[in-house]
Amino acid sequence: MSSRNKYVSLLAFTAPALLFYIAFLLIPMIGAFYYSFTDWNGLNRDYDLIGFANFVEVFKDDPDFVNSLLFTLKYVVVMVVLQNVLALFLAVLIESRTRSKGLFRTLFFMPNMISVIISAFMWTFIFSQVLPQIAEKTVFTFLNQSWIGDPNFSFYSILIVSLWNGVGYMMIIYLAGLQGVPQSLKEAAVIDGANAWQRFRSVTLPMITPAITICLFLTLNSSFKVFEVVYGLTGGGPGRSTQVVTMNIYEEAFSNNFRYGYASAKSIILFAMVLILTLIQVSITKKREVEA
Repeated sequence: MSSRNKYVSLLAFTAPALLFYIAFLLIPMIGAFYYSFTDWNGLNRDYDLIGFANFVEVFKDDPDFVNSLLFTLKYVVVMVVLQNVLALFLAVLIESRTRSKGLFRTLFFMPNMISVIISAFMWTFIFSQVLPQIAEKTVFTFLNQSWIGDPNFSFYSILIVSLWNGVGYMMIIYLAGLQGVPQSLKEAAVIDGANAWQRFRSVTLPMITPAITICLFLTLNSSFKVFEVVYGLTGGGPGRSTQVVTMNIYEEAFSNNFRYGYASAKSIILFAMVLILTLIQVSITKKREVEA
């Protein structure tokens, strides 16, 4: 097969996915960028170009967006750290077992197979009905909290559900990385007198840097775009104490007088933030891969 025919066949196989990507992601993204400079309400055909007025208003006259952005950044930092640490811990724990690896992989991955919004509704029942009953009938009285209605606890309820739903997926990626670590390197470290922590830090961790890069990339992106779990658990409340950026954008586009152009401006700001942070993260971790 000639080189030209090879590329044509590859293009033919990827064309359906590429067309869907262009139609449902690329074109809407370009449209959102254009509408962010307008006062379009999402319905009328008539609208005006207003330049950067939407972007100025976001940071100057919209404290709700700034607060939702700060809450989202808090959520992102905690989720990126906890989700990767727990996923790597579970992966190491499962990989160290000689039996029942498949069973534990399945058990920890199963929550990822459930829709996030369904998980949120399930955990709403657990937080509001199950935990108070457990607290009443056992010594674990600290479980009787207003997990959803109290701003001091609603953040933790969101974290619990997010981790329960997402850790298993990252665990599978780390397991794949751990299985690629040559056994000969581990045996050589044992012969040199390295203990378990030293073998993990000096041998295993550098060898799974590509898996760390992927997991950090995925958790960073998904954390910034979190919506379903917050919508299903707290709806952004009580008040606006748990409102994330995506929910603020949704509210602006479909609840507050259908300010679609203004919501598009907020979406572009979120896109720019995620893009910049992702590029920084990937460049740093890729450099570590090369060094390793």
